[in-house]
Amino acid sequence: MIKKLARSVREYKKPALLTPLFMIGEVLCECIIPTYTSNLINNIQAGCGMKIILADGLKLVLIAMFSLMFGAFAGKFAADASTGFAQNLRKDLFYKVQDFSFANIDRFSTSSLVTRLTTDVTNVQISFMMIIRTAVRAPLMLVIASIMSANLGGRLAWIFVGFIPLLAIAVVAMVVLVMPLFKSVFKKYDDVNASVQENIKGIRVVKSFVREAYEKEKFGRASEMLRQNFLKAERIMAGAAPIMQIAMYGSMILMSYFCASIVIRSGGTELEVGTISGMLTYSMQILMSLMMATMIFVTVTMSIASAKRISEVLDEESEITAPEKPVMQVADGSIDFDNVSFKYSKSAERNTLEDIELHIPSGATVGVIGGTGVGKTTLIQLISRLYDVTEGAVKVGGVDVRSYDLDTLRNNVAVVLQKNVLFSGTIKENMRWGKPDATDDEIAYYCSLSQASEFVESFPDKYDTFIEQGGANVSGGQQQRLCIARALIKQPKILILDDSTSAVDTKTDALIRATFREKIPDTTKIIIAQRISSVQDSDMIVVLDNGRIDAVGTHETLLGHNKIYTEVYESQTKGGDFDEQ
Repeated sequence: MIKKLARSVREYKKPALLTPLFMIGEVLCECIIPTYTSNLINNIQAGCGMKIILADGLKLVLIAMFSLMFGAFAGKFAADASTGFAQNLRKDLFYKVQDFSFANIDRFSTSSLVTRLTTDVTNVQISFMMIIRTAVRAPLMLVIASIMSANLGGRLAWIFVGFIPLLAIAVVAMVVLVMPLFKSVFKKYDDVNASVQENIKGIRVVKSFVREAYEKEKFGRASEMLRQNFLKAERIMAGAAPIMQIAMYGSMILMSYFCASIVIRSGGTELEVGTISGMLTYSMQILMSLMMATMIFVTVTMSIASAKRISEVLDEESEITAPEKPVMQVADGSIDFDNVSFKYSKSAERNTLEDIELHIPSGATVGVIGGTGVGKTTLIQLISRLYDVTEGAVKVGGVDVRSYDLDTLRNNVAVVLQKNVLFSGTIKENMRWGKPDATDDEIAYYCSLSQASEFVESFPDKYDTFIEQGGANVSGGQQQRLCIARALIKQPKILILDDSTSAVDTKTDALIRATFREKIPDTTKIIIAQRISSVQDSDMIVVLDNGRIDAVGTHETLLGHNKIYTEVYESQTKGGDFDEQ
């Protein structure tokens, strides 16, 4: 896990290595200062002249300046290394997620991925900074200060040693108790993020159903659970402070007591004032280093849970992999389903699609009809290889989709998904998702094909109109038409509309289909729809039922001969007659 995370340091190796080097210089200077201070005090006590005082004072000033310089550089390099590491780690995680198949994404919730990219990375960043800086400073200062204090005060240095087991026991106990709590804390973070994300995304639904109070209560529960878990962890970690204070002030009291006893007993001949001052300073350094070591353990303990969650994402291998020698060209828009079966999970009891045998010639218009949950969307997702089949093969242009270069395949198969997504930016910028170098004329042309140009031209800024995040400032039907234009501008060999005209009126829907027949006759068009009117003029209509093909035919052959198709048609036409009356 450490090796995997360390790869994200990359170009920040230099500051990461320079930080501990400058940290060593700072610690050496800080540990030398008490000895020089002790000598200065002892010299003054002995009645030395001003020349010696100025010489010793100048040495202290120079050492202090070097210590300040080393500390400043260590801080700068530590900040550069830790923030750069966090930037690379977020980038690595984001790029990894971009390569995931739909099956991989299904294993992680969106809120969990957000937490891993934000909170978890921040925790690891803080831990990394402490490791390259404080984790070097604390043990080094402990060792050097202990040696210097032993050299200065002899047996008095053993006072500090007596408190080390106390702190060690406290640190181990905290790690053992806190680790399980932090594991559960980050799961609670996921719940809070999920609540916020779901609420903001569906805020219009929440308000229309007057469910604000319910959503507040749901968020409050998730937030309270997070608070309780953090509170338990913080209570345990809070115990470190009094233990450290006991060790610090206890050692100072004992040091003062024994020093006073020696001075009184010897009449000041065995122990000088400067030595006492130096020993007290070293005691502070030793105990402060122990306190820092304790905080390192606590921080690292918290970040271990985050590091494991990050590693889970980095370890996840996409189930959609490119072949060694991929096919780089799609011959045409023909589609063949050869005895295809599919299920979303290997552990699933039944297949979502079963024994699909379907052959679509290039340039054909195909309608797909079926009830909710029968596998319509799953069927078309196999064509662009968003999922891989469990059994059988899907072929595009006579070639198994698993043999294609992924970019080549997906650039030739344009999918307008059921949930339309427009990104924040101008209409032009959204259109250029389909073709980055599309000209203004091309954008206008393909918007006219999708019947979007009429309302776009009515906007004051026309194609420079800014689309809010999620397309919040355009209607559902306008979103669908813009998404269709974005797909058309790719000039794909296969165009798939997954219920993508559901929010469009029947007149506009008919105009779009008529445009498809006239303007893109060579493109294979697959239309998934709930309305019979959207598919009745298709070259073939596929009726799905319970993951299987129930029938394939034209509107005329299916009507009256297929029970499912006839029932859907009659329910819609009767509803239409009723509305007209």
